[in-house]
Amino acid sequence: MCHDGNGRVLLHKRSQNCRDGQGCWDNGGGAHEFGAKLEDTVIREIKEEYGADAFNMQYVTTYDTHRKLSDGTPTHWVIILYTAQVDPKQVTNNEPYKIDEVGWFSLDSLPKPLHTITQNLQLVGELGLIK
Repeated sequence: MCHDGNGRVLLHKRSQNCRDGQGCWDNGGGAHEFGAKLEDTVIREIKEEYGADAFNMQYVTTYDTHRKLSDGTPTHWVIILYTAQVDPKQVTNNEPYKIDEVGWFSLDSLPKPLHTITQNLQLVGELGLIK
């Protein structure tokens, strides 16, 4: 979950090329590679998706989420949630084939529809982790 240090979170709109949640707003993420440290995965994914450097990272929680792909295939994801501050001036759409647009939003004015994975937005807000 990327934030700007001023109460806004960075979300992106998933394109038609994504395996699920097309047209939904998402907070980003990615696969953890064998042998990597969790923090290094967060840093790499933020750089890959948004071209930005992550700082002030904080572990939030770990949880399971069960979803279905567009074709109905059930999936089980283990989410390891971190918050990371990024400089909005650095943010770009580095994956235009998967991301239609990126935007900054306050937790009380989120875009719709939200991807199912974004259930963590309320938790981050409740814990006061976005400043």
